[in-house]
Amino acid sequence: MDAFSIPDLLSGQDASQVRYLEFLRKDSLSMGIYTLPQGAADPQQPHAEDEAYYVLGGRASIHVGGEERAVAPGDLIFVAKDVEHRFHTITADLSLLVFFAPAHGTPQVSRAALQKT
Repeated sequence: MDAFSIPDLLSGQDASQVRYLEFLRKDSLSMGIYTLPQGAADPQQPHAEDEAYYVLGGRASIHVGGEERAVAPGDLIFVAKDVEHRFHTITADLSLLVFFAPAHGTPQVSRAALQKT
């Protein structure tokens, strides 16, 4: 069984000095902590996996596809694979619990290969 403490994960992520720190990887799911300081730009690009964010702390807005929404602690946001998204207008340091399904970076058949068949 894998069990985690959110305060310990946040402390480990802070000590790592990286914005995204993965702490769980299985074939079907990966999880990590993603942080963006107040005023930061979110450099994300669309992912090849479905993704969910749970806001642990901070305040910001998120752009998903053509929609905008303010986010605060306790909010849960789903982003389908290949959809443009990013956090912006970060008014308080943002910390997010991130879920990817399947695991982030899992090799997948490329669209080019599918288009050739």
